[in-house]
Amino acid sequence: MDLVQLVKEGNRVAIARLITRAENEDPEAIVALRQLYSETGKAFLIGITGPPGSGKSTLTDKVVKELRKRGKTVGVIAVDPSSPFTGGAILGDRIRMSDLALDDGVFIRSMSTRGSLGGLSKATYNTIQILDAAGFEYILIETVGVGQSEVDIIKTADTTVVVSVPGLGDDIQAIKAGIMEIGDVFVVNKADREGAERVVIELAQMLELNANMGDWFPPILKTVAVRNEGIVDVVDKIIEHQAYLTSSGELCIRRKERISNELINNILNKVSAKITDKLSEENFWDSQLDEIIENKRNPYDVIDRIINGILQ
Repeated sequence: MDLVQLVKEGNRVAIARLITRAENEDPEAIVALRQLYSETGKAFLIGITGPPGSGKSTLTDKVVKELRKRGKTVGVIAVDPSSPFTGGAILGDRIRMSDLALDDGVFIRSMSTRGSLGGLSKATYNTIQILDAAGFEYILIETVGVGQSEVDIIKTADTTVVVSVPGLGDDIQAIKAGIMEIGDVFVVNKADREGAERVVIELAQMLELNANMGDWFPPILKTVAVRNEGIVDVVDKIIEHQAYLTSSGELCIRRKERISNELINNILNKVSAKITDKLSEENFWDSQLDEIIENKRNPYDVIDRIINGILQ
């Protein structure tokens, strides 16, 4: 049986194999993805992001288990080379995660960012398509952390959960990172720590100042993920937001924007590769530089010449 059919049937070995091929940019992976595309668009995508040390991985683990209690199948993409889902150093507890790893209703994949500045691996998007085609109802994407450039998650997820935590030196890390606008659900994790209530209040004040909320006002929830406290409320709000997106038509708008972003990124990647190939041609680049230095050409004409030569 071919790889595409096995992925459609949810074969775990086939799924893992195709994801690996996609990560390695194997041309056969694109062939398979083309065949699988008609099976996609059914999964609901949940992004979980927040600063390092906020307990995103533990929260993700508990959210997955709660979704499984509700009979949902879940794919997990942990965008972090040291993901706890594969026994990495952040959580470092294989035993705690082993029950998920052995659950046929869960597929977990750790992915390196591979230099991507947006907080998501370049192969994340293809992996989402593969897990979607394999029939997983929910796909959770846990990002590396939060920073000025790490807002790609909003371009990918249907619902974005922003995790904060008291005691990291700045009560509202998310505000400094400029991601207040991307959160659909805010979680103050490790809420048993001193200062948790202050974080909740400050988040609420910042959200009140945001005039772009629309009809959905993001809830702020307190959790202690290691003790499984508050997790039911988090999952309830995620599902409530899913219902809101569906009924309001916002889900279609977000997904259209996501497809647009993916198309633009893929086009730019292909054009960039062609430009790199062109510039690597023997003597081509040096000859262009020499002509500029000798005032035979100006830089603007050289740029137009290169671009037009590739796009024609």
